[in-house]
Amino acid sequence: MILIVGLLVILMLVAAIAALLFKDLINAVIASCMVSLIAAILFYFLQAPDVAMAEASIGAALVSAIFIIAIRRTKRYEE
Repeated sequence: MILIVGLLVILMLVAAIAALLFKDLINAVIASCMVSLIAAILFYFLQAPDVAMAEASIGAALVSAIFIIAIRRTKRYEE
C-alpha cells in the first residue's frame, strides 16, 4: 500500500512538472487533469471517498473541460 501511494505521489509530481513545461496548452491541461485524477485516487486511499468523487468530477472533469473550451477560443500554443 505504501509503495502504491509513493508511486502515485511521484507520478503526480511528474505530471505537475510536465504541465509547467508544455508549450502546447492542451497538453498542459491534460497533464493537470492527470494531477487531479491522481489526487482523487490518493483521497480514496486515505478513505475519503466523498472528497475523491468531488475532486474527480470537479477538479478533473469540469475544470479541464472549461480550460479546453477557453483554449479552443484563443491561442493554443504559448508564446
